[in-house]
Amino acid sequence: MINIPRSSQPRVVIIGGGFAGLSLARKLTQNVDFQVVLIDKNNFYQFQPLFYQVAMAGLEPSSIVFPFRKIFQKKSNIFLRFTTVLSVQSAENKIVTELGELEYDYLVIATGVETNFFGNELIARHAIPMKTVSEALFLRNAILEDYEKALVAESEELRQSLLDVVVVGGGPTGVEVAGALAEMKKYVLPKDYRELKADEIDIYLVQGGSRLLDSMSEEASQSAEDFLSQLNVKIIKNMRVVNFDGDTVTMEDGSTIRCKKVIWAAGICGNPLQGLPPDALVRGKRVKVNAYHQVEGFQNIYALGDIAYMDSDANNPNGHPQLAQAAIQQANSLAANFVRSQKHQKLREFKYKNLGSMATVGRNLAVVDLPNFKFQGFFAWLVWLFVHLFSILGMKNKLFIFLNWISNYVTYDQSLRLLIKPRIKP
Repeated sequence: MINIPRSSQPRVVIIGGGFAGLSLARKLTQNVDFQVVLIDKNNFYQFQPLFYQVAMAGLEPSSIVFPFRKIFQKKSNIFLRFTTVLSVQSAENKIVTELGELEYDYLVIATGVETNFFGNELIARHAIPMKTVSEALFLRNAILEDYEKALVAESEELRQSLLDVVVVGGGPTGVEVAGALAEMKKYVLPKDYRELKADEIDIYLVQGGSRLLDSMSEEASQSAEDFLSQLNVKIIKNMRVVNFDGDTVTMEDGSTIRCKKVIWAAGICGNPLQGLPPDALVRGKRVKVNAYHQVEGFQNIYALGDIAYMDSDANNPNGHPQLAQAAIQQANSLAANFVRSQKHQKLREFKYKNLGSMATVGRNLAVVDLPNFKFQGFFAWLVWLFVHLFSILGMKNKLFIFLNWISNYVTYDQSLRLLIKPRIKP
């Protein structure tokens, strides 16, 4: 058994410390009426929107992560356990983890999503996803290592394949990664790798649909495409990547691109727990919940964030967008309902408030869609910077990120191009 003492307080077990899980835990620890247990695979919170800047050597990994234990240093009603949850046994109100079993009064599933390779094992083996800070570091190493290999490549064809990059997926992640790669090509390569010709590097962005940022407005989509074109990113629309063997990308029309690196940002799927009934899951492996965040068929199991699918909202009949703002709003809603339940008050249904969406393409280039206002360019870029800086945990992290951004903007140069590899024991 996991060594957590029982108390007179109802125990709320939260699985996953992302935007939803962490927000819920912080809310509930403000109320001594609950015993909170937060379980995550890592002992730190990760700010996912800036993973791509770690991958492109713009930020230190430590700037976008924050230890859970530091967050809750002054809270006495929370227990933290860092392990993998193997299954939920709902009939017995307990979960099974690698550390042992744990009983719960209320269970909250906030396990988020994972990269969806759509069943293609070859792509899954060779493409590079970017869902964790460790994957971002792996991508940074892969890019820098291939630049070094290109310097000594024995043939032009090999050198070209080491330099070229294919980004699959035209959503915010794909657009931001492609833009960052293009800026690295423009500003970094001529300084660090003078023996290479920057114009040799081809950056491809492949989108299966007819436009980029298809969840945003037409204006944002067109502006993002124009910005990327200005940065010489080669955009391929209405095309799917069907294979990648580590050397060659194959499209559905049979055309190919020779390259060593494919960055996969083409899709996500839920990361549900073992033990949930099949009828609780819907398309994309998301967990179906009602307007009070309860998993279908259960009274004391809830789901929040990207993993949750709520179709009772008339304005979002296909579920809420898998964005940080939705996850945080859901967490706040459930926390308030837990408190109301303890006070025997009527629960309130969740109502999502769209606060807008945004994406950055590069220096001075971003797109912002607010509910009643849309804008692009330099002012949008400033708004993007402010919102993301404000969202980072910890004043120290905010300061380091701000200084890094200022330095990068003034010098046109990232200073963190380090090849850091884990030691492999013989």
